Amino acid sequence: MKSIRYQNLSYPLMFYLMILILLVSCCCSYVSSSKYSNVSTISSCLPDQATALLQLKQEFAFVKPDFSSYYYFCHHFSNSHYSADIYESYPKMKFWKEEKDCCSWDGVTCNMKTGRVLALDLAYSWLQGPLRSNSSLFKLHGLRRINLAYNNFSFSLIPSEFGRLSRLTHLTLSFSMFSGLIPSEISFLTNLVSLDLSSFKNYDGTSLLHLRKVDFSNLIQNATILSTLNLHQVDISSSLPESLANLSSLTSLFLDGCGLHGKFPESIFQLPKLEEIYLPCNYFLTGFLPQFQPSSSLKRLALAYTNFSGILPNSIGYLKSMSHLTLWNCHFVGTIPSSIWNLSELTFLDLSSNHFAGHHQLPSTLGNLAKLTALYLESAQLNGEIPFSLGNLTLLKSLSLSNNNLSGIIEFGYFSRLSNLQRLSLSSNSLSVTTTNINSELPKFAILDLASCNLSEFPEFLKTQDQLRELDLSFNRIKGEIPKWFWGIGNNKLEGLDLSWNELHGSLTVPPLLTSMSNFIISGNNMTGRIHPSLRKWTRLKLLDLSKNHFGGTIPQWLGRLAGSLEFLNLKENNFHGSIPPISTNGSTHNMMIILDLSHNQLQGKVPQSLINCSKLQVLNLGYNQINDTFPFWLQNLSELQILVLRSNNFFGPIWHPHKYLGFVNMSIIDLSFNHFSGSFPSEYFRNWGHMSKAPNRNKSDMIYFGKPRAESNYSAVYKYSTSMMSKGLDMDLTTVLMFFTSIDLSNNKFDGEIPSSIGDLRSLIVLNLSSNSFTGTIPSSLGNLRDLESLDLSKNKLIGGIPQQLENLTFLEYLNMSQNQLTGPIPQGGQMETFSYSSFDGNPGLCGLQLSKKCENTDAPISFHSNEEESESENGFTWKVVVLGYGCGLLVGLIFGHVTLSRRSYWIWRSFVGRCIYAYIYACL
Repeated sequence: MKSIRYQNLSYPLMFYLMILILLVSCCCSYVSSSKYSNVSTISSCLPDQATALLQLKQEFAFVKPDFSSYYYFCHHFSNSHYSADIYESYPKMKFWKEEKDCCSWDGVTCNMKTGRVLALDLAYSWLQGPLRSNSSLFKLHGLRRINLAYNNFSFSLIPSEFGRLSRLTHLTLSFSMFSGLIPSEISFLTNLVSLDLSSFKNYDGTSLLHLRKVDFSNLIQNATILSTLNLHQVDISSSLPESLANLSSLTSLFLDGCGLHGKFPESIFQLPKLEEIYLPCNYFLTGFLPQFQPSSSLKRLALAYTNFSGILPNSIGYLKSMSHLTLWNCHFVGTIPSSIWNLSELTFLDLSSNHFAGHHQLPSTLGNLAKLTALYLESAQLNGEIPFSLGNLTLLKSLSLSNNNLSGIIEFGYFSRLSNLQRLSLSSNSLSVTTTNINSELPKFAILDLASCNLSEFPEFLKTQDQLRELDLSFNRIKGEIPKWFWGIGNNKLEGLDLSWNELHGSLTVPPLLTSMSNFIISGNNMTGRIHPSLRKWTRLKLLDLSKNHFGGTIPQWLGRLAGSLEFLNLKENNFHGSIPPISTNGSTHNMMIILDLSHNQLQGKVPQSLINCSKLQVLNLGYNQINDTFPFWLQNLSELQILVLRSNNFFGPIWHPHKYLGFVNMSIIDLSFNHFSGSFPSEYFRNWGHMSKAPNRNKSDMIYFGKPRAESNYSAVYKYSTSMMSKGLDMDLTTVLMFFTSIDLSNNKFDGEIPSSIGDLRSLIVLNLSSNSFTGTIPSSLGNLRDLESLDLSKNKLIGGIPQQLENLTFLEYLNMSQNQLTGPIPQGGQMETFSYSSFDGNPGLCGLQLSKKCENTDAPISFHSNEEESESENGFTWKVVVLGYGCGLLVGLIFGHVTLSRRSYWIWRSFVGRCIYAYIYACL
């Protein structure tokens, strides 16, 4: 019975087992059939697509790109982030093989159902050659994404055929050496989600790419779903259209270095999805920060080098997602809002160089920004002590608090808490840094700036700093000789070293192993001896400043050869003698020299003509030497030359030659004073001085900086060149040369003849000194055109005639000296002229005026001053009043005559009217 029951139970079990096997079999069959079904729908690359790609491959050579002559002109960006990608790049197209499916080629993405190419990523692919309008690229009509970034398309135009690829959603042509006008057809791409046309600039700051305002507006109006717009360093040179605020999908806006001006539309800040706004280096773009809302999505905001101004709103504290905030070199005022120290997501903060009100300290809440990796608060009007909470920022890699009024004693061991710190700048404060008794391990610095920190000796902790690349110990009180161990810091990786303005003495004995050194400054000390021969091994040297010491001997010949690669060479105020060695080009046609200053030595001989190879030379200062030579006319071929000083030498002869005259097209300052130059000038002498002829811009207060700004080089900002000159009767040392400053000093020579009338063309001239020569003739009235002139010295010449009344137009004139000439007549009393004392006119017996003891006759009578237009009219014998009266009478006579003739009125009416009209006309003329 029991066995029967088990047997009965086995039947349903077997039934269920058979059902299960059947189901599994069916499922396997379905999966298998589905698999083969899918395979049948996958298509390989279509033949026409493969052919177009292979033809595209034949259009270019494969050469690794070299962008060394081009760079990010905008100060806030460096090119470091792409260099690694270029180093690791390879020519993708080189490995495309015809026998393989083109959908498997590197950089190619296909639609696997149709076999058509959907995306082409050829970034960093070594492409070289122009992209032409008939390129096979434009046969791939199904393209949705194109990335051709970081190639070299040989300055070809961006083809308008891109506008025919109507399905494009992503177009990236960044940094690929396109040039010229961006085609208007780009605005036809209405499906664009991302557009990146970022471009390099030349070293002279000119843009490679240009976008017309109308095309910019059309692009914004048509690409309504645009999410990312990147036009970095594309020259737009216009205001921003208000319609930009209609791009409701916009998340990223990069318009840095575009030449934008006008007011930035505040409504753009309110775009609901906007996360990134980058506007640096639009110097004339104005705007204000709005009252931010808690709903704002903004994460990154960069406004460096713009004209944004106003007060930073306290509502900036609502930007809880903000990770990057850069307001460097703007015009913000007021105080730094306390809410900014609560933005706990910040990783990068730069508030440097604004116009914040003084007397605010770094708060202890600074320690809340625990994610910060970079903090720049240079020239932020900070005072007080550095808060202890700064030590909470353990992720910091860069910290700069320079150029403030921070005070107190700071133990350098404090920075051992910031173990990730690589760059530290505490310079130009009122801090006293102590470097003794450091018991804990300090971070490995790459850049260390301790200028003006009251150091009295070389810090011992530098012995263990084997990663140091740049060190600034300038403006301290370090005494004695440079210790031998000092030259071993940085494990021979040191690139920049500034020891200027200390109390160092002894000879300069440098090791030859520092071949990485590019910037070396030791000016303003008491160093002696000759230039050490080991310097010739520093083949990467770009900046060498040994000025204001007691170095002596001759300038070695090898330094002339090294000068072929140097950009800045400053040996002024030493005891060098002998001749100037020839400047080598190191095998190239031109060298890289930008500044050469050998002034205040005892150099003799002639100016080496090899300087003509210095095509980039901006400053040449050979003043205060004993050079015996004629004027080097060939200097006029150096189109970049801005400052030329030959003052106080033994130069002789004329400075003008009819067959050797080109003019100094870019000159800002020329000082030829205290030499033996002679001869006269043609009236047109100054016609070709292009830079001085431009209208000045006094609102532009930028300094002439020679070198790379902070973003281009981590070295202590910029090499600021100073030069001495005569201005307003005083010898001045210009430590910061303003962009608009222009000066001509030809004083204390033997020039004769008349002052060239073309000098009135130099509209931006600020200082003019022609004193102590033998100029004759009258003072040219064209001097009245120099509306920005501040200092005019024509004293001790042989000038005759009167002082032109046009000089009343010189409203900026602060210094005037016309003494010791043969001038006659009254001194003009309008404008600034009446503010000068007798010393400005003394020694001219024929002059009279309120400033002199000799008064002019009829001084009680009012002095009438006419405009140039009125004088011109009077000299020509008519005025517009007569013309109007004559025209009116003539018209009236004609009308009456016609009426009388037509109506045949009596004769006596006509006679009476004519008589009265003639009488009225004669009376008006008189």
